Amino acid sequence: MTDGSRSGGLTADAARARLEADGPNELPRAGQRSVLRIAIEVLREPMLALLLAGGVAYLLLGDTTEALILLAFATFSVVVTVVQESRTEHVLEALRDLSAPRALVIRDGARLRIAGREVVRDDLLVLEQGDRIAADAVLVEAADLQADESLLTGESLPVGKAVAIQDGAEHDRRPGGEGQPYVYSGSLVTRGSGIARVLATGPRSEIGRIGQSLATLDAEAPRLRRETTRIVTWCAAGGGAVALLVVLLFGLLRGGWIEAVLAGIAIGMSMLPEEFPVVLTVFLAMGAWRIGKVGVLTRRAAAIETLGSATVLCTDKTGTLTENRMSVVALWLPSGETHMVQPEVSVPEAYHGLIETAALASAAEPTDPMEIALHGARSAVPAIAPSTSALAHAYALRPDLLAMSNIWDDGDTLTISAKGAPEAIASLCHLPAHEFAAMTDAVEAMAVRGIRVLAVATAAPRDRAWAQSQQDYDYALTGLVGLADPIRASVPGAVAECRSAGIRVVMITGDYAATARSIATQAGIAEGDVLTGTDLASLDDTQLAERLKAVTVFARIMPEQKLRIVQAFKADGEIVAMTGDGVNDAPSLKAAHIGVAMGKRGTDVAREASAIVLLEDDFGSIVQSVRLGRRIYDNIRKAMAFIFAVHVPIAGLALLPLFFGLPILFGPIHIALLEMVIDPVCALVFEAEREEDDIMRRRPRDPSEALFSLPMIAWSVFQGGLAFAMLATVFLVESWSGMPEIELRALTFFALIAEIVALILVNRSFSAALGEAIIRHNAALRYVAAAIAAVTALILFLPSAQALLRFGSIAWSDMALAIGLGVMLMLLLEACKPVVRRLTARVSPTAPRGLVAAS
Repeated sequence: MTDGSRSGGLTADAARARLEADGPNELPRAGQRSVLRIAIEVLREPMLALLLAGGVAYLLLGDTTEALILLAFATFSVVVTVVQESRTEHVLEALRDLSAPRALVIRDGARLRIAGREVVRDDLLVLEQGDRIAADAVLVEAADLQADESLLTGESLPVGKAVAIQDGAEHDRRPGGEGQPYVYSGSLVTRGSGIARVLATGPRSEIGRIGQSLATLDAEAPRLRRETTRIVTWCAAGGGAVALLVVLLFGLLRGGWIEAVLAGIAIGMSMLPEEFPVVLTVFLAMGAWRIGKVGVLTRRAAAIETLGSATVLCTDKTGTLTENRMSVVALWLPSGETHMVQPEVSVPEAYHGLIETAALASAAEPTDPMEIALHGARSAVPAIAPSTSALAHAYALRPDLLAMSNIWDDGDTLTISAKGAPEAIASLCHLPAHEFAAMTDAVEAMAVRGIRVLAVATAAPRDRAWAQSQQDYDYALTGLVGLADPIRASVPGAVAECRSAGIRVVMITGDYAATARSIATQAGIAEGDVLTGTDLASLDDTQLAERLKAVTVFARIMPEQKLRIVQAFKADGEIVAMTGDGVNDAPSLKAAHIGVAMGKRGTDVAREASAIVLLEDDFGSIVQSVRLGRRIYDNIRKAMAFIFAVHVPIAGLALLPLFFGLPILFGPIHIALLEMVIDPVCALVFEAEREEDDIMRRRPRDPSEALFSLPMIAWSVFQGGLAFAMLATVFLVESWSGMPEIELRALTFFALIAEIVALILVNRSFSAALGEAIIRHNAALRYVAAAIAAVTALILFLPSAQALLRFGSIAWSDMALAIGLGVMLMLLLEACKPVVRRLTARVSPTAPRGLVAAS
């Protein structure tokens, strides 16, 4: 050390100079966006701008009701988006809180408690159980020191630490692994004590490098937003063109340019697809509510739809596939007998002594997950009586002997209980070769299955003059105890459902390859290659892209490698969902198309970087989210297909009278009344539609596939065109036969309503037959149908309503004709479905078994 000594630490002057030179021990603040800046960025979104423009236009037209509805949706969307975007700004702030705890340091020979941000390089940190480590450091003293580095590695078990053989920082420092001399900022001391010399602070620490990586990443923009922005722009341009055409036709054919402008505004507003942003707002808000009911918190609503189209799901192991708790799963006796522990099945008496000895070799008040499991196994066997002995002496784990012993005194006899690494216990027991070979075979058999193995032994001290070392006693091998983090019961079924849905599940873990492969097999993850972090580091991007096709398990992976894996999958055109919980996962969560964080054990950093949070840390919730995402996507397509279709006859009936010199049929009030039917149908009826039968049996849609495809638009335009042709025929025939204008307007209006209802029923399902589509449960549709019937009855029976709408009284025969047109349209379109279904199947084999989804 150049400044201070190992015993006295830095001087106050040296620490002050180092702080000025290196800067405080904290992460640099990113340029945070203000709420006003976020709001301005939100208002620049084309969808929202169109919604606001529609509201303002309706205000100019004097239609206050429709204007207020649109402006209310716009305000709601702005508020929700600003709140969500503001929360994402807290990612680095949460990371800063973790990286800057208070610290106990040695300066000028005295111990001093200082703020974590004041720790500098070459400071001596005093570490005690329960301390949050303030900086990356190398140990110069350690007594049975263990640290929980799960924030950086994702692995829940603490790792043992050892004093550096040479005091220096020349060797590569990486979190995780037993026997390291390095401790890391943000990790937690779970056992023992020590003194460590600081090597790196602030952005130069491991947690700081993750923070810098996080600050440079941009979250993936939801595909739904991009595609909807594109189609809304097209539709707005189309609506503007039609409105201009109406103005020109009216002005040139009839004169009166002021009337022409007013007619053009009315027609343009009838064609503006303000339903698109309304549909997306309602669908995604309702989707977030529905998914919240199954324990999933949505931080960015559009991510639900994206999750529904995921092609690769990268999951960590601990706590997601497994229960994140150690339990005793296997017992082995020196006689060669083995017992696999199962819930609700009693442990044979022959193994009771092994379980009791393992528990007595642990801390009386355990904090280590494995020791907690050993005590739990003892408590689960009623036949094992509680110990009445007192702890007389203990030998701690040492780097040169990975075993610990407790000496118990019951007043008459002394007993030693020991546990530790199998090779360490074997050396204490001085096992002959054949017994050592038998034990080694048992250890390897458990290790292949991903089981962690502890050996257990006993000895009897001769007297109370405690020996200096455990090696001075004569131990006898009691047996082996196998511990594992059990897989969640719901995982195999959830993984199988992912596979049937065409989603590739890949496990990424910091654990060893054998353990990872074992858990992957139990989870039902497809057989494939195992790629370790060391092997991955030796591959360039091209080689990695080639290996990705066969790899299903990534083991011993470091944080920046997780990010590289995600980016490699994305570069290969995959839609990537990534699960995680630690600080180390935050960059990959943010880089993935859908970041999925754990709610219970996840860090604030991981949750803030993610789009979706699993409140119960259950892998099965991801599958339910995929199912809901696909349902939302399907229903959005149904709603959009309906919107395209329904605007065709409205636009056609607006233009038709101009070409034939006939009276204008619909004014703003009629259009507003039609919108009162269209908007609830789009936003409520289609949102409530249940999922298609094959929703989890089809492959994810092609990532390059457009939401608004040419086949979908063509089918929608065909539906609307057929409806318009039928309405135009009736309109022209009745006009030329001399039907009065007010009666003709009423007939055409009611016929249009009937055809709108027909379009609803046709587009309710991709695959269901007409009869099923009519009777399948949808409470929202029933309410909308009742409202339509009520409004129709009011118009028919209230003269004041007829006068307001400029309707004449309509004969029952004409009403029957109007309803008949709707029924005929529905039958004709149903007859066309099989043909369209065959055509679209050729275009898109991955689409649902239906016509509209044939993108």
